[in-house]
Amino acid sequence: MVTSERLYLAFLGAVAVERLAELALSRRNARRAFARGGVEVGRAHFRVMAGMHGAFLAACALEVLWLGRPFPGPVGLAALALALLAQALRYWVIDTLGDRWNVRIIVVPGAPPVVGGPYRYLRHPNYAAVIVEMIAIPMIHGAWLTALVWSALNALVLAVRIRAEEEALGPAYAARMRGLPRLVPGRRPPGAGELSGGP
Repeated sequence: MVTSERLYLAFLGAVAVERLAELALSRRNARRAFARGGVEVGRAHFRVMAGMHGAFLAACALEVLWLGRPFPGPVGLAALALALLAQALRYWVIDTLGDRWNVRIIVVPGAPPVVGGPYRYLRHPNYAAVIVEMIAIPMIHGAWLTALVWSALNALVLAVRIRAEEEALGPAYAARMRGLPRLVPGRRPPGAGELSGGP
């Protein structure tokens, strides 16, 4: 008999496979960026972020299995829809950035900022997608504790990550993205008109 738990575990497995494919794409893009003189920053916090993301799907599965979280009906279906929308946003980002997309912060000196696709609306649409996923993927099967803990951890990591990324992208990025919200469409950042350091 196919249960909601089995379906959820299959969904997590599909997400894991997709993440592995993203890592392979990221490694390929990193080689291309380094060949063009790319410089990497934020290696220390990247290791923390990678570990957190690596444990996320396992935590979702373990909470559902060990704590017996039931499928939450309409809430679970809404969470699934949000997770799929976040994935669509992630693919939009990957398509827009092309070979400049990476899970690491690698900046090629002199490369102009990307201003198309979702970057017309947000400075960091990929991180917006991750925020939604950290809430939605656990809540598909009622794993509210994982959603809460990993969302808090993600917020701490992104506070460091976004600051490092914006500093690495430099003045051309700051000038072009001035006034755009970082993560929430339509919400202007504090002190819009001048790029601040925090998320």
